[in-house]
Amino acid sequence: MTDANLFSRLAATVREPGRPAIERPGRPAMTYGDLLDGTARLANRLVRLGLRPGDRVAVQAEKSVEALLLYLAVVRAGGVYLPLNTAYTLPELAYFLGDAEPGIVVCDPGRRDGVAGIAGPVGATVETLGPGGEGSLLDGLDREPADFATVPRAGDDLAAILYTSGTTGRSKGAMLTHDNLVSNALTLIDVWRFNAADVLIHALPIYHTHGLFVASNVVLFAGARMIFPARFDAAEVLALMDRATTLMGVPTFYVRLLQQPGLGRETTAGMRLFVSGSAPLLADTHREWQARTGHAILERYGMTETGMNTSNPYEGDRVPGAVGFPLPGVSLRIADPETGAPLPSGEIGMIEVKGPNVFTGYWRMPEKTAAEFRPDGYFVTGDLGLVDERGYVHIVGRGKDLIITGGFNVYPKEIEAEIDAIPGVVESAVIGVPHADFGEAVTAVVVLAPGAAVDEAAVLGALAGRLARFKQPKRVVFVDDLPRNTMGKVQKAVLRDTCASLYGAPAPR
Repeated sequence: MTDANLFSRLAATVREPGRPAIERPGRPAMTYGDLLDGTARLANRLVRLGLRPGDRVAVQAEKSVEALLLYLAVVRAGGVYLPLNTAYTLPELAYFLGDAEPGIVVCDPGRRDGVAGIAGPVGATVETLGPGGEGSLLDGLDREPADFATVPRAGDDLAAILYTSGTTGRSKGAMLTHDNLVSNALTLIDVWRFNAADVLIHALPIYHTHGLFVASNVVLFAGARMIFPARFDAAEVLALMDRATTLMGVPTFYVRLLQQPGLGRETTAGMRLFVSGSAPLLADTHREWQARTGHAILERYGMTETGMNTSNPYEGDRVPGAVGFPLPGVSLRIADPETGAPLPSGEIGMIEVKGPNVFTGYWRMPEKTAAEFRPDGYFVTGDLGLVDERGYVHIVGRGKDLIITGGFNVYPKEIEAEIDAIPGVVESAVIGVPHADFGEAVTAVVVLAPGAAVDEAAVLGALAGRLARFKQPKRVVFVDDLPRNTMGKVQKAVLRDTCASLYGAPAPR
């Protein structure tokens, strides 16, 4: 078997072991040689704890360089890495551990007792890892050998399982292979022009595709360097820009950076690329960022199940509200959600993708896996979109967010764009709420700027001449903030629950 282990392929790219790989606040930089040695020691420790090829290692630990090395060490030892959101509660963790049946669970030292109680029934060993490198996993690690024979893996062997952040039903474990992760990283290096001279401000969490695979894998495979703050702080990130070249973030990063008075062309002069993803970037944010800094944010589109699918061009128009073109090697089509028949340019339908980045299926859910793939191998993303006349892909919403009111299909993003353009509106979310006459009523949830004199009548009046009557909201609800998950995605299921009794109709069963 030809060894396709992600770590083997990464190690083969290391030409200068003394080059800095990861900058740690208050600590010496970790070189690529340190990374090779550290992952070897951790891999030896994991094997001594009982890890065998194919075993899962579940990790719920705060962001740290050691946690990033743990991901690489698990893969190096032939294991399957299972990152878990640090916000998950013990009952939520119990589901993931029961489903994935990991052999080893790594958690924060302060959570050990609670995690041990739910890891015991699945027979998992519990180790600890804290944000400062403390914990049982690293105790005496310097006594472990600094060499380790990377376990050979096939390209289609699992490297990771990531549970989806779905808002309905059971979370599903997306199975990602070594080839999935490596192919996506190499493609992004080429498309985004990464090289060894790049320095990324890595302010993302590392339990999610964006921070763990896109940011980390791209930097390491490019032989570049990352500055690794524990979390996003707008003032800190702004201060780091004078010695960095790139930033990958979620829309919230850019909104908060725009609130920093020091942001401008001078402070971003050394930066070459700003990437945004994980949630839609408002067109207004895109335009304001370009006006303030001279840089156009590059928005892309990806999923837990696929890594990145599309990207706005590095050279060429980065269109506000669009997510660019399919990446090389990725085939994308728009299909009728019911029949699967391909739709022409400009028509809204289900986005389907196929390529080396697409996962192999959902962990222990063969029926769900079969339902999400077309017979010709295309994955049904669940996202609604269109391809415009220039070939740019536009996302109009999740399929589950489609509103059917009085027999008409309504796509929330179209209405949100109109509401967001009203002076005094910061952002909006449009949802369908149960209604006795219409099935669902179009309902707008709106966040206003401080002091804005906008009421429900003003919003409805602004939309009256711009949208067909069936698209116009029946009600407008004002809130201080939209509920979001940890990656910045608006949680429309939460809004639907909050507004469920607005029209007095029972929710559908």
